[in-house]
Amino acid sequence: MGMDERSAPEIIAFEGVGKTFVQKNAETVATRDVNVRIGEGEIVAIVGPSGCGKTTMLNLVAGLLRPTTGEVRYRGACIAAINGRTGYMTQSDHLLPWRDVANNIAVPLEIGNVPREERRTRVAELIELVGLSQFEHAYPSRLSGGMKKRTALARLLAYDPETLLLDEPFAVLDAQLRVRMQMELFGLSRRLKKTVLFVTHDLDEAVALGDRCLVFSARPGTIVKDVAIPLAYDRNILELRRDPVYQRVCGELWDFIAPALSQQGG
Repeated sequence: MGMDERSAPEIIAFEGVGKTFVQKNAETVATRDVNVRIGEGEIVAIVGPSGCGKTTMLNLVAGLLRPTTGEVRYRGACIAAINGRTGYMTQSDHLLPWRDVANNIAVPLEIGNVPREERRTRVAELIELVGLSQFEHAYPSRLSGGMKKRTALARLLAYDPETLLLDEPFAVLDAQLRVRMQMELFGLSRRLKKTVLFVTHDLDEAVALGDRCLVFSARPGTIVKDVAIPLAYDRNILELRRDPVYQRVCGELWDFIAPALSQQGG
């Protein structure tokens, strides 16, 4: 079955969190009264209408933003600066076009002043881990969309963050590539025992990958449903489409979210 939050030590906690942005003397309340605890090793999806504060959640955990109200804690400590225990991946891969695959992956190791030989060894391990062993000298312009995402994922893992923050990382991929990358991400997260917090607009993706799914309301966003996903810990992503439990959870999520979408007017 899916991971039980209570079975793992708490790693992230939101306590009464609200975030208000001020621009040109106008206030926008992005989130309000967000309360949730995430256990170590959990994969947690965040879904909800556009502009409801999903990305704000990731930015708060990364330490890129501070809450206006409440507190965000990481391993019990209030996040008051950039959270170096997290790694962030967005829709854009941000690969450096003048660097090949190996040298793109090496960027965080260079920033961390990792010795050259250790760096080469680590990069080679990551290239093999994400299945790019024959493309280490290829430049981004010669890579497929999936290969670019694998390179970006390997670069993210080079930091060795204990928590991965993912903001719709596969949204631009076609359906087949997306499933392939879902399989890669899920397998690597389980194998490396990473905690994952990811934003998606795709309910199927949320259920396929998540141990839990947090459903946000329209702005100002708050959690209106916290769904435990009762699928196997080591689930086979390719087999899920025929799994009645998967189908049921997807249907229940859609039934819950659809009325809010119709109120938005599209």
